[in-house]
Amino acid sequence: MKKVLIPIWVLFFSVTIYGQQSVDYILKARALMESGMSDQAINLLTSAIAGNKECRLYTERAEAKLLKGDYSGAISDYNEANKITASMGEYGLSRIYALKGDAATSLYHLENNLNSSFRKGEKEIMLDPAFGVIENKSEWRLFWKKEWYSTTEKSISEIEYYISAGKIDESRSVLNELKKSYQSNDDIIYAEALIDLASGKYEEVIKASSGLIALYPENEKYLRILAKAQTSASNPAAASVTYTQLLGLGVADAELLILRADCYRKTGENDKALIDIRKYLEIYPANKAAISLAGRVEAVSGDNLKALEYFSNNLKLHPNDPECYIDRANSYFISKSWDWAVKDYSMSLDLQPGNSDIWLSKGISLLNSGRGEDACHDFRKALSLGNKRAAEYVSRECIK
Repeated sequence: MKKVLIPIWVLFFSVTIYGQQSVDYILKARALMESGMSDQAINLLTSAIAGNKECRLYTERAEAKLLKGDYSGAISDYNEANKITASMGEYGLSRIYALKGDAATSLYHLENNLNSSFRKGEKEIMLDPAFGVIENKSEWRLFWKKEWYSTTEKSISEIEYYISAGKIDESRSVLNELKKSYQSNDDIIYAEALIDLASGKYEEVIKASSGLIALYPENEKYLRILAKAQTSASNPAAASVTYTQLLGLGVADAELLILRADCYRKTGENDKALIDIRKYLEIYPANKAAISLAGRVEAVSGDNLKALEYFSNNLKLHPNDPECYIDRANSYFISKSWDWAVKDYSMSLDLQPGNSDIWLSKGISLLNSGRGEDACHDFRKALSLGNKRAAEYVSRECIK
């Protein structure tokens, strides 16, 4: 029995490692493409493919080649992806042939996509600029005379639109009409969960999405809505577990690292939070929010010098952002470096003069540095901007 188990676990471990490595390559390649460095992205993905011919690596390299205008190279990569996983490259092929003005071939591949497990939603297709080249052609109009989407799919798309526009009542009306025509099913449960999430009914969302995940434990959209509800319901511990499930599935979304890191920060698991943030910063080293989060976690962990290092780096990258000055000022405040705190609070107020909390913090820093008159000016300014906490300081420090 032992002789059988060992190779199985080795195989499982190898698949997991290779899958995670593929995700890491994909995330880094996307960051390069977003920075306009398509050649570097192609080289990185080519290196990855040499060690692991995973279909997602081919589709990602196809995207990089498409950005360069290398249609032939992109077509080749999408076809390679199709050989590994049937239909995975069909939507990409449809987009390329649309860009080439070949409506017939484009629609052939689009039909293949719509008949596969990778089918795209109608809204995504209609908003895809690649199809703008052929949307006025007769083939395109004829193609869409066929009902490619069910009533339920169209209703859910409508619900999603209304939610994005903040029209919750309208979205619920669509759902009620849907319920009149169809018995409750997974799609209807999901649609109602979307509306409940937008309505702040987080416990209902958690119950509904947990039930769906029990049936479909690897469904990304169900896991995402559960994590959002758990976070909004002030349950970061549960949300971090859900984000771990998503990452474990190999979902190529770097933002999941930051979302999980923030959950870890809230639960006091600062070491875990920093691991996620540092991994994210390897992909997006200049991301303001991630650097700020790293600094705040370091500060809470007691390493104020490291926090200051992060905050100072953020200011070099984003010198005109008041939040970056506030982060560093708060760090100086914690370490009772009052004069340095005053300087950074002042810089932030030059950029954002209406922030009453910062006027108050600057006043407290001035008071602690022995500049009472200047502090009272700031306390009164904070009070005039509606900061109720400033009233205590004004009455105690400024009325003789």
